[in-house]
Amino acid sequence: MVLVSELGALDRFLKTRLMTVVPKQRFLALDVFRGMTICFMIIVNNTGSKFTYAPLEHAHWNGFTPTDLVFPSFLFAVGNAMSFVMGKWNLMSQSQVMGKIFKRTFIIFLCGFLMYWFPFYETGSAHQFIFSPLSHTRIFGVLQRIALAYCFASLLIYYFKPGTVISVSISILLLYWGIMLIGGDPPDPLSMTGNLGYKIDMWILGPNHMYHGEGVAFDPEGILSTLPAIVNVTFGYLVGKFIQEKGKTFEGLAKLLLIGFSLMAIGYFWDLSFPINKKLWTSSFVLYTVGIDCVIISAIIYIVDFLGRTKWTWFFTILGKNPLFIYLLSEVGATIMDMIHPEPGVNLVHWSYQHIYRHAGLYFGSFLFAVSWMLICWIVGYYMDKKKIYVRV
Repeated sequence: MVLVSELGALDRFLKTRLMTVVPKQRFLALDVFRGMTICFMIIVNNTGSKFTYAPLEHAHWNGFTPTDLVFPSFLFAVGNAMSFVMGKWNLMSQSQVMGKIFKRTFIIFLCGFLMYWFPFYETGSAHQFIFSPLSHTRIFGVLQRIALAYCFASLLIYYFKPGTVISVSISILLLYWGIMLIGGDPPDPLSMTGNLGYKIDMWILGPNHMYHGEGVAFDPEGILSTLPAIVNVTFGYLVGKFIQEKGKTFEGLAKLLLIGFSLMAIGYFWDLSFPINKKLWTSSFVLYTVGIDCVIISAIIYIVDFLGRTKWTWFFTILGKNPLFIYLLSEVGATIMDMIHPEPGVNLVHWSYQHIYRHAGLYFGSFLFAVSWMLICWIVGYYMDKKKIYVRV
């Protein structure tokens, strides 16, 4: 009841503010949050070996680790960013807005697809280069989910009032809960190869276009599980809009914290019947991660805006100013390192770990490699910021 009351208050507040021009001032706390997300994403995606600290690994199935927070936080940050452009959209024609939404969706989706297809060739027998067939290329993935979630969330936010956005978002989570429990195979409708999302992916995509990192054809960024991911974006938008108007007041900060802890509590108890599961992107997972993101942003706002401690923020804002480019750089760069073999059968990642980072310890050396790669990507971002180069789509 507390959450419903607070969401209702948020709805009424946004209704009175929706048609006002968005302030030109960007909120440092939101930029820092986006940069922190990119920073942590690079670290958890690029450990130097199999020896990885438990918090830097995803939960095997049901459950939650800090690493599981990274991707939903990125979607949440996408929603935050959308809250800054809605004022501009109100001054544009409908065709112009649709053009921007679909163009951005297409570019991000294409970047994700090409990233998985890269380097576009395979090494065959006698060291011959063979063109990588599209028939065995993964179609969905991280950037593809971001593109689709952004697209549907944008359309929802553009065409409907905030109250309707909240209602539709909650309905999506409830609907996903119902169809996943009903559509899966008994006795465990939420098993990896028995859930409804797996069936839909196998039917539409086929095993050759799915992720195989789990040992079987199973895509954690599949078609059906993209549906609840839309809510991470819509809630990110609502929170971003609220922060712009009320974020620098104690009342606004208290409400944001209350909403965050309430969502975490609901997600935690929902876990009893619909487990928190990142790979299925369950409804409980959505609420739990949105709640944590609200608390984290509240903490950043308090430190930056209330205590005035901003010297540390520049490091993360560098990453936050070119998030898509830096993420692509980190992933494509890692693929290139896998292609370079300083020794027969040993790629550059494993070679550098064995000859340099391993001396710091099995686990700590792996962590140092991840941090080093993140810093290399950061240096590129720093150079781009100095040259005022910002990649926008």
